Amino acid sequence: MSSEEDVVCALALLYAYKNHTKARKKKWWVRPSLQSRKVANGSKLLNELREDDELNFELRGSFHNFLRMSSSDFEYILCKIEPIIKKSDTFMRQAIPVQERLAVTLRFLATGDSYMSLSYLFKISKQSISEIVPEVCTAIIDVLKEFIKRPNTVEEWLDIANGFETRWNVPNCIGSWDGKHIALQSPMNSGTEYYNYKGFFSIVLMAASDSNYNVIWANVGSQGRISDGGVFDNMKFKNLMISGQLKLPDSRPLRGRSNPIPYVFIADDAFPISHNIMKPYSGHHEKGSKERICNYRFSRGRRVVENLFGILASVFRIFRKPMLVEPNKAEIITLACLHLHNYLRKSSSSKQSYWQTGTVDFENIDTGEITPGTWRSDQVGLNSFMGLDRVGRRQTIEAHKIREEFKEYFNSNEGRVPWQDLCA
Repeated sequence: MSSEEDVVCALALLYAYKNHTKARKKKWWVRPSLQSRKVANGSKLLNELREDDELNFELRGSFHNFLRMSSSDFEYILCKIEPIIKKSDTFMRQAIPVQERLAVTLRFLATGDSYMSLSYLFKISKQSISEIVPEVCTAIIDVLKEFIKRPNTVEEWLDIANGFETRWNVPNCIGSWDGKHIALQSPMNSGTEYYNYKGFFSIVLMAASDSNYNVIWANVGSQGRISDGGVFDNMKFKNLMISGQLKLPDSRPLRGRSNPIPYVFIADDAFPISHNIMKPYSGHHEKGSKERICNYRFSRGRRVVENLFGILASVFRIFRKPMLVEPNKAEIITLACLHLHNYLRKSSSSKQSYWQTGTVDFENIDTGEITPGTWRSDQVGLNSFMGLDRVGRRQTIEAHKIREEFKEYFNSNEGRVPWQDLCA
């Protein structure tokens, strides 16, 4: 090759290199459709919803319907998390206000809308929203952590037991247990790690409820591929219960009986019957039989946690479809919803409107008729928020005797309720 050809080749390579390495100048720092956020942002939208509630009686509840809480509860949480999530303005652009960061997160939990859909509504890029949601959810868990607190004294456990006996006619009951598979999109590079036997990707939520639909304990994040028995066996709560570190009250006889009975959690077939866990008798039993009446009474307590999950799926519709986030973020989102649930259940301004009438099961004690909550007929929600399968029928002789004692009590003059023969 001649020297002239060498020069031409060298120049050609140099030109190609410069064009390859030259940074492409961006036309826009912010997409044009998002630049209107200064005049049409989330803060303006929230102010308009507040005006609807204040000025128009027919539109009252607009703010609550949009974010699932009252304006005063929104301001309370906003003040709590502001020091945690507030960002500083820079010379290049203004930071997204805390109020809008909280609003877009609550709207995401309330609807389960995609980040792109929320981007059009709040004029915030989907990339920013993907960072805002887990950060705000983490802050919510931190500031509301006192609202999910496992009882640590005998008196606190007895208070829960009194609620179950007074409201649901189940004595010596200190909680209702259940578990759910929370559907996910296929996590990246996870293989079958989160693929469960029901045929979809999931993480597992285990929770215990008091008599008033409040969460008293929760475990979130176990991989969907792990058997339900494996999830239960690895729970810290189970180990504390077996080792006697939960500080449960001492056993006491049921009214009119003489045998001391331990305080128990009511569960279904996803949990094995044991010293402190009771569940209904398996199989079909004749109407009016002692076993069927015992199952009916246990089910009155167990339905509490079932309805708790139903409330969650009806209020926070993020649970009505597979979550389009990674498992670790799905865990944070779920915990945030549980903390918000307990907070809003106890809030004076939100508890009356937290869920719609008819959401939970209703039992007419005069006729024995049970009206199922509306959440039970929501097949879309149920398909993405599915219960656990049975872990087996392991039971000890001691556990069997405890259930027999409950059965005899429910069928005795001291323990029966007038309407149980109509329902069982």
